Amino acid sequence: MAISKAKKGEVLTKLKAAFKSAKSLVFINFKGLNVANATQMRRALKSEGISYTVAKKTLTNLALEGEKFQGTAPVLEGELALAWGEDLVAPARGVYGFQKKFPESLKIMGGVFEGRFMTAVEMEEIAQIPTLEVLRGKFVNIINSPIQRFVIGLNEISKIKS
Repeated sequence: MAISKAKKGEVLTKLKAAFKSAKSLVFINFKGLNVANATQMRRALKSEGISYTVAKKTLTNLALEGEKFQGTAPVLEGELALAWGEDLVAPARGVYGFQKKFPESLKIMGGVFEGRFMTAVEMEEIAQIPTLEVLRGKFVNIINSPIQRFVIGLNEISKIKS
């Protein structure tokens, strides 16, 4: 469906503002994703502070031309949606979770991370970075492990001496 020049201008302005403010951006192919699943994904992403919009590829490419991202832009095929946010990893992680849930209809095509274009594989690797809470838990476990082993060793020594 054709959209008016005024509407195209609004979309272009929105995309440029998103590209300037976002720390991370994910390009998504959502061909075959039904409305119920798309709505579920939009709500989940919004609750995490991630913006999501569907845009025409030509308008997206126009908006990207004005930005100074390093590297080569990924090829944008099929129906295009964008997810972005203030958190570096959250947009990729949020979309990746739904990509695993709907593998036949949702696919990460690439993205922008810290001012550089990334491939789909790189964005999926970024998405698999654990959350800060998980990393803190692992850190505490690493620090606690020697103490636990020391206590177990003392306990075994006390059993032998008794």
